[in-house]
Amino acid sequence: MTYSADFRQKVLAIKEQEGLTQAEAAERFGVGVASITRWNKCLESKSMRTKPATKLDMKALEEDVKMYPDGYQYERAARLGVCQRAIGYALKRLGVSYKKKHCRIRKRTKTHDSSFRKK
Repeated sequence: MTYSADFRQKVLAIKEQEGLTQAEAAERFGVGVASITRWNKCLESKSMRTKPATKLDMKALEEDVKMYPDGYQYERAARLGVCQRAIGYALKRLGVSYKKKHCRIRKRTKTHDSSFRKK
């Protein structure tokens, strides 16, 4: 959970004013001791990592998705020369997901009912 910058400053200020230890301040504010230790080092919150793909050409993956919309990840990996997990991460970055129905429940019809009765 990310705490706001003003909350972090408030916790550290009260810790200094009242001479609390990190454990006491953590218990008082309901945060972890490790969090207060981290805030002492750097008060700014860490942003998400936005590193581009290094082993995979994202344009080539987009084209592959357009050409083979029902392709499996291992097939894409073989075509693009990377591992299957790299394809999974890249598809997640692109926002592409497939939800396939593998199991269907057939509705009963009159022909099915009559065939069961005859047997």
